[in-house]
Amino acid sequence: MVEDTLPKLLKRNADQYGDRRVALRRKKYGIWQPSTWRQYYESVKYFALGLTSLGLETGDKVSVIGENDPEWYWAELATQAAGGIAVGIFADCAPSEVMHYCLHSDSKVVVARDQEQVDKVLSIKADLPLLRRIVYWDPKGLWSYDDPMLLSFERVLELGRKYDQTNPGWFENRVAAGKGSDIAVFCYSSGTTSLPKAAMITHQNLIDSLNSWQSIDPWRSSDDYVSFIQPGWITEQYAGITGGLITGVTVNFPEGPETVQENIREIGPQVLVCYARLWEHICSSVHAEMADAEGPKKLADHIFRPVGYRMCKAGLEGKSPSLSLKALYRLADLGLLRGLRDRIGLSRVRFAYTVGAALSPDVLMFIRALGINLKQLYGCTEMGMLTMHRDNDLRSETIGTCLPGADLKISSEGQILARSFGMFAGYYKDLEATAKAIDDGWYDTGDVGHIDEHGHLVYLDRLSDYRALSGGRKFSPSYIEIRLRFSPYVKDCMAVGGANCSYVTSIIIIDYANVGRWAVKRGLAYTTFADLSQNSAVYDLIQSEIEKVNRTLSEEQHINKFVLLHKEFDPDEAELTRTRKLRRSFVEERYADLIEAMYGDAKEFVAEAVIAYQDGHEGTIKTAITIRTVNSTPSPGREAAPLSARRMG
Repeated sequence: MVEDTLPKLLKRNADQYGDRRVALRRKKYGIWQPSTWRQYYESVKYFALGLTSLGLETGDKVSVIGENDPEWYWAELATQAAGGIAVGIFADCAPSEVMHYCLHSDSKVVVARDQEQVDKVLSIKADLPLLRRIVYWDPKGLWSYDDPMLLSFERVLELGRKYDQTNPGWFENRVAAGKGSDIAVFCYSSGTTSLPKAAMITHQNLIDSLNSWQSIDPWRSSDDYVSFIQPGWITEQYAGITGGLITGVTVNFPEGPETVQENIREIGPQVLVCYARLWEHICSSVHAEMADAEGPKKLADHIFRPVGYRMCKAGLEGKSPSLSLKALYRLADLGLLRGLRDRIGLSRVRFAYTVGAALSPDVLMFIRALGINLKQLYGCTEMGMLTMHRDNDLRSETIGTCLPGADLKISSEGQILARSFGMFAGYYKDLEATAKAIDDGWYDTGDVGHIDEHGHLVYLDRLSDYRALSGGRKFSPSYIEIRLRFSPYVKDCMAVGGANCSYVTSIIIIDYANVGRWAVKRGLAYTTFADLSQNSAVYDLIQSEIEKVNRTLSEEQHINKFVLLHKEFDPDEAELTRTRKLRRSFVEERYADLIEAMYGDAKEFVAEAVIAYQDGHEGTIKTAITIRTVNSTPSPGREAAPLSARRMG
């Protein structure tokens, strides 16, 4: 049998490994609990049969919402084995977002992790006319619920075992009948500029893209992988679900989102896929730790970290390090780098990847200087994996060369066009958007970039995110932002400009933990995030970080003014997508008054927020936000009228 679907790959592994190898491992109640390939297969089989006994038919959709757990994998594979289509929903989605996904996808079943997720679905079930069942896998807090739609995961497994007794061989025949061209999963776009669209991804899309990835970096069946990127995102569909099935790696599930770093250190994975924001956080944490270090530790960092950079630079330039550099590096590894890798749980990693957004070359170099084989991986929901760095061909300013089966070209307007055998089957219920996205077999990624003389793709920004300054000059906010986030004291930021603006400003979110430690060490008193953010010494600190970044930018991109926002950007307030990408246009509109003040003569802006108290009444909180000028003689502010803009190639 040709393994051209995910359930067929699961059956192959169950037949090959049985109980001799661990497929999945989760930490629960402080103990790592393994599931073998046979147990993985049987859980999928009986859940699929249980869904079938409840009326699930070919082509029906099943939404899954919750944190990463084996049950998510089982529910998705079971849905596919029964002939249905899985729909991934992020665990931190609000009820209104859950309703959009379930309603748009025509989901008949929702599989939810716990009471929190069940409550979301119950609150909107009246608006979901097709919904028939809500299945939960963590019963805590749900014992007293009596809604007729509710079923436990275990109960569905029991129904599946009974169905198997009266319909022997049904599951095996159904799996064998599956085709690679069948739709496996709906993955929704991030929704940075509009409502999320459901990209229809086939089994063959997933398998071909993962095989292309593996032809460059082959994973071993003895490897460990930690699953914490939510499966609602296409990246986990490739790496955790499809990657686990194709390569046989053991997929490990953290106890919870708050224990990810600790659990990564316990497992010591050989393969790790992280979004760019986490690599930035790791970089900031190490920076802050070294900044606070004293005595021998401070001296070791001063002496040995530059050696790591020298070794990293030699590798990037394709040079063979000298014998003296190799000897120095062994000493640096023993004295500093090995300990830092162990602190972040990457002492055994062979392949580490950054996905989701462009990573600053500074962060990439920093992580690689620690001895971690970190690579940029570029792709999109609609096209799968497109480019990746190679071990012997890595350039920090690029995002790699094309993977086998993928092809790129640059349009006359500088946009990245792609085609690959991972191309999606279209947007669900949106033929117009599908036709608009694909022209003569090429998909318009919406990204801007170019291909350098070495065949590497250089990513610049989203076309929709480019901003103009007066006189038609354009700049990439993302280019500035990723360099600002290299600072251990900056968690998030947004560079701002407009057609009637002659300089760049920035809204900055401090890293509360790192800035807090910095403040305590200097005896600065504070009570809240807002209080700390508006401290004049913190403004001085961030201004010094901005001045460092300005020295790396062209004069017209210099940040002239900035504010430290009194709160963090929040996906629950639609400021970020569920994959933690900035919803730039929304944020610009939301903080329009603040931005306007930065382009005037104001030294302060008073932000108001309405809060609801537990007794039902509302109140207003006012926070005075300082507007700080970086340059002593900033350029004039807004001009009378915007000038015509030219496109940046």
